[in-house]
Amino acid sequence: MDVCDFEEIFEIAAARKGGRANLNRILSETPSRSPKAIATLSEDRVLAAMTKSIFANGFAYRIIDAKWPAFEAAFHGFDPHACAFLNDEDLDLRMRDRTLVRSPRKIAAIPPNAQFVLDLATEHGSTARFIASWPDRDFIELVLLVRKRGTLLGGETAMRFLRRLGKPAFVPSPDMLAALVREGVLERPTASNRNLRLVQEALNRWSEQSGRDLTVLSRVLSMSTNAAPIPPRPRRARPRRRGSSPARTRHRLPGSPPPGRHRR
Repeated sequence: MDVCDFEEIFEIAAARKGGRANLNRILSETPSRSPKAIATLSEDRVLAAMTKSIFANGFAYRIIDAKWPAFEAAFHGFDPHACAFLNDEDLDLRMRDRTLVRSPRKIAAIPPNAQFVLDLATEHGSTARFIASWPDRDFIELVLLVRKRGTLLGGETAMRFLRRLGKPAFVPSPDMLAALVREGVLERPTASNRNLRLVQEALNRWSEQSGRDLTVLSRVLSMSTNAAPIPPRPRRARPRRRGSSPARTRHRLPGSPPPGRHRR
């Protein structure tokens, strides 16, 4: 796959964001951690990051951040051993807790995700070490594994969870996909598995070329364009059944009786 010089894309993004210095300041808000630093994370911090990413989907981050101390208290500091054994009564109690975001589906996802974290720890010695050791060049395969084995970790959520841990990660936002279409990497701005592998291949080339990690490459691409909103699909008229005729509007002459009533 042939790709352009990433500096050209960086310059486009910098021009849109008020210069290189300001763009670099924005990029510093999502720093990546080294594999060594990620590997030191405990299992409860992995489950906390997973859960926070799930709850942040569809909510403003400030709402989740404001309520997060209550989440930590309600879910035993996200100790996966404790969370994996929460029963229906425990979950129902938390679904009625006004200090939390009361989303039944998202709260119910915590026990199976706690078990997922415990399973990875059993299989690999540590969930964080497993994630840290996964090569960035094959990041999309890690995403697919997390989506498959986790609960409510589809779409961008798995990627945002891994980025929250500090793993270099790309997130196929509409703006990023639009930029990749512009650069000829994709034909259409969709996040199919095939397209995500094409994205991985292009980002690997740009990483080798520029020395930047997946998070930086992803965010610069997103900030280099502004995807036009997709117009709503026009509603199709419901077809009439065969043999049926359009409903007729019955008009009543002044002084005539209502339908169904007869003069005597």
